[in-house]
Amino acid sequence: MEKLNIKFDRLSKADALELYRRNDLLALARRARAMKERKSGRKVFYRVNRHINLTNICSSNCPLCAFQCRAGDQRGYTLEHDDIAKLLDDARNVEDLSEIHIVSALHPTKPFDYYVDVIKQVRRALPTVNIQAFTPVEIINFTKLTSLSIEQVLRILIDAGLNGLPGGGAEILSDRVRSIICPKKATAAQWLEVMRTAHRLKLQTNASMMYGHVETIEERIDHLIRLRELQDETGGFQSFLMFPFHPSNTELGRQFDIQPVGAWENLKMLALARLVLDNFDHFKAFWIMLTLPIAQLALAFGADDLDGTIGRERIINAAGSTEGTSITRSTLERLIREAGFEPTLRGVSTCD
Repeated sequence: MEKLNIKFDRLSKADALELYRRNDLLALARRARAMKERKSGRKVFYRVNRHINLTNICSSNCPLCAFQCRAGDQRGYTLEHDDIAKLLDDARNVEDLSEIHIVSALHPTKPFDYYVDVIKQVRRALPTVNIQAFTPVEIINFTKLTSLSIEQVLRILIDAGLNGLPGGGAEILSDRVRSIICPKKATAAQWLEVMRTAHRLKLQTNASMMYGHVETIEERIDHLIRLRELQDETGGFQSFLMFPFHPSNTELGRQFDIQPVGAWENLKMLALARLVLDNFDHFKAFWIMLTLPIAQLALAFGADDLDGTIGRERIINAAGSTEGTSITRSTLERLIREAGFEPTLRGVSTCD
C-alpha cells in the first residue's frame, strides 16, 4: 500500500484510527482484498441454509430492536414444536441444505427445556445438518433461567445436537454503549466469556459487530481488538460478520434521530475490520443487511463469504431491511462470478 506505507504487520489501535481517518477507500480495498486472497485465494463461500426465529416475545426490550415485543402484544408469536416440524419438513426438500440457523428473543416464560427440545427436534429431522443456534446473549439468559454455568448450559445443548453459536448479540463490546442500546442484555465480558467457553468445548462460532448508532469510532476499533485478542487466545472464531444498524422502526433510532450509514462507510469498515482482524480467516458480507449490490461489491473489500440462501428471516426484516429474505444458489453463484471469484459451497462439517 504505497501511499500509507504500512505493511501487513499487525495494526495497533492508533494505526487503525489513522487508516479510518484518511478515508482512502480504494487504498483500504487493495490491502483488504490482498489479505483476503492470502487467506482463501479466489474462493468465495456460501451455504444453503435456513433461518428459524423461534419467538419475538422478549423480556429484554432493547431500544435497538424492531423485532421484539412484550408479552400480550398482538404482534407476538412463539413457534411450538408442531410449527417447527412444518418448517423442518420444508427444509428436508432443499437440495444440499447444510445448516439450520436459530436465533430468537429472550422469552420471559419459556423454560430452557423448550430450547433443548428444539435442538433435539432439528437433529432428529435433519441428522446431518450443522445446527448453529443461540447467541451468547441467549446463552446467558439460559444460565439465568436455570442457575447453571455457561459450560453446563453449553454441554447440555451439545448433547442435544448443537454444533455452533452464531455471532450475534455482540453489537459493540463496550458497556457504555450497551447501557444505552441494550441495557438488559449480556455485558461485553459475558459475551466474550460465552465465546471463550464455547471454543474450549470445540463449538464453531462466529463473531459480529453492529455499528452506526451511538458508538464512537474508537469504540468500534476497541471492539475489533477485543475480538482479535480472544481469537489469539482460542482460535475458535470461524468467521466475522458486521452489519450497520437499521434505525427504522426502533426506539433507539427515534430517540437519537439516527440515520442509516451509507455504502462508503459500510465498505470502509469492512476493509478496516479485515485488516485489524488479521487472525480471522473468513469475513461474511451479510447480503440481507447490506443489500445484494453492496454485498457483491464487498467481495473487493475483503469479504470472502456471502452467508447463504437463508429462507425466511424475521429479525432484520422487522428493522426495515428492504432486501428479500431468500435467495437462490444460482443468484449467489452469479454474483460471485461477476465479481471475479470462484463460488464455493460450504459443506456440513467444514468451514473451508
